[in-house]
Amino acid sequence: MKKIIFSLILILFTATAFAQKFKPVKLDSLVTVSLPDNVQKKDTLGQQIYSANGSVGFMIVIRAANPKTNTPLNKEKDLNNVLKTYIEGIQKQSGNGSVMNPRDTLIGKLEAKVFTLRVDNTGSTGEPIQLRHFILLYTQEATYTFQYYYEEQRKDLVKGELKTFTSSIKLAPDLKRNDQYISNAKGLSTPAKIGIYGGGAVIIIIIIIAVTRRKKKQ
Repeated sequence: MKKIIFSLILILFTATAFAQKFKPVKLDSLVTVSLPDNVQKKDTLGQQIYSANGSVGFMIVIRAANPKTNTPLNKEKDLNNVLKTYIEGIQKQSGNGSVMNPRDTLIGKLEAKVFTLRVDNTGSTGEPIQLRHFILLYTQEATYTFQYYYEEQRKDLVKGELKTFTSSIKLAPDLKRNDQYISNAKGLSTPAKIGIYGGGAVIIIIIIIAVTRRKKKQ
């Protein structure tokens, strides 16, 4: 009987998730993503922050312009180190979060990093375990952060909505690999250090938004 009830709940949530209307949102002339109709936009510290409530999860998208003084990344390994530093910073800011399943992916012709941050505050605040699905996309001009936030107990319910969100990221044909790094050679170049330290503001804002949303729910 319990299995039947759970199946009915699952079907109900899945149907609701697919009923949620998404619309394309242009982050700039090069990157577009689809978000629910209730999307809100804020401009702060030179960053554009888009947030929206889905049927099951909560979505945050950030476009942060990179400092004009940044030297372009030279090699693929430079890009990997920049993204690695972003992930480490996000994990550190989350307190007791743990990074799960970090992996590389392609969006159009660009390389991106995908991972899930699992935050367990059950022992301190009693809050449900949270999962935050991240996609990080870095270009010379800007860094894009896509986040889908939900409670772990809903992980079987979010699949449809999460796929709708993540698969909607579209890039203009003008964006090519050399918009991320210049050379095909391997190894870490010195100029990459400039890019690595440019992600602090984005990381802090990601965590602040998530914390603020939790407080509002309380």
